[in-house]
Amino acid sequence: MELSREWVSVRASIALTFSVAILSILAGLAQIGGLGVDGPLAPFVPHVIRQTVGFTGTITGFAMLGSGFALRNGYRAGWHSTAILLPLTALQGLMQASVLSFPLVALSVVSVPALLYNRGRFDRTFSPSPTQLAATAALVTAISYGTVGTYALRDQFNGVVTIVDAFYFTVVTASTVGYGDIGPQAGTSADIAQLFVLSSLVMNVAAFAVALGVLLTPAIEAQLSKALGKMTDRQIDLLDDHILVLGYGDLTEPILEELDARDGVQYAVVTTDETAARRLGDRDVPVYTADPSDVEPLERVNLSGARAVIVATEDDARDALAILTARQLNPDVRIVAAVTQRENVDKLRRAGADQVISPSTLGGHILIDCAFGADSEDATTGLLGDAIDDVEDLDDPTA
Repeated sequence: MELSREWVSVRASIALTFSVAILSILAGLAQIGGLGVDGPLAPFVPHVIRQTVGFTGTITGFAMLGSGFALRNGYRAGWHSTAILLPLTALQGLMQASVLSFPLVALSVVSVPALLYNRGRFDRTFSPSPTQLAATAALVTAISYGTVGTYALRDQFNGVVTIVDAFYFTVVTASTVGYGDIGPQAGTSADIAQLFVLSSLVMNVAAFAVALGVLLTPAIEAQLSKALGKMTDRQIDLLDDHILVLGYGDLTEPILEELDARDGVQYAVVTTDETAARRLGDRDVPVYTADPSDVEPLERVNLSGARAVIVATEDDARDALAILTARQLNPDVRIVAAVTQRENVDKLRRAGADQVISPSTLGGHILIDCAFGADSEDATTGLLGDAIDDVEDLDDPTA
């Protein structure tokens, strides 16, 4: 049986990446907690190495989660990081020498071909904003300041011997946990160390606060956009070779169901109906709340890169305006429209629609055929083309 396209797809790569990440975290935690069951390689791997690899495997798992989210957003950087981490998770699984880590090794190996197969699908470049760059620079600078300063003043600290001790103290101080195992010595000779700790505390807490704000703000904006029925900037940026559904009406739901049934088809809805937009947003349907007859919203949802445009509401006049705007912005895009009033078929064609279909006319043909004994499915298949031709000829007196 031929391997289905759905399996060897972007979704498969993303799902496998998240699965490897979760397995790496669970296997690492099991190894650290001593819950692992020794495998055939256990006699050949020292216990200290297995414990260490369990710790690093957990960190790698969290890093793999980040790569999975990057893949989900289509970033090329996510593909590169996943390609680096997959061999690492497989190696760490072998070094843990536990029966629980064998599925991690197997899944890591299986994920590589799917990732390589979809290499060209992850082509979005990551361009950090100035705010993100500034927050990253502030965080690195603050931690470096605390680590280097603590190590330089290690003679005035209790428990600081190595650079790792200094780094540990800096991170614990920045997080405001304060375990108390490391600190400046008491007495006047340690005044400089105490002043340094105060300065490091202020710098690191501020840097961590800024970094968290920069990271959390996009997530908050995404939730607000979803609640308001609006597409996020990330969703808009990913639109390419997609289907645009302009307006929302009684015919929109069957259209969206058909689009959902087609694998790999991107689409977005543009409507002024805020209630419908919120309902669609709750179902993770990409929706942009704006007037589909305005130029700016259609430019925003990348009409120039759209595969086709579908206009199907119960307002023929509004549909005609949307068709006019879409045709003006992209003369080559295919536009399909559904007309409510039969006398408006020619008007929508003149507005720029390539194909105009009347659901009422199409339904009438099918009902009559069924009344004379035809099967409904056969009648639908046989009359679809004829009904479309009849609709186009409605205003032609010679038809």
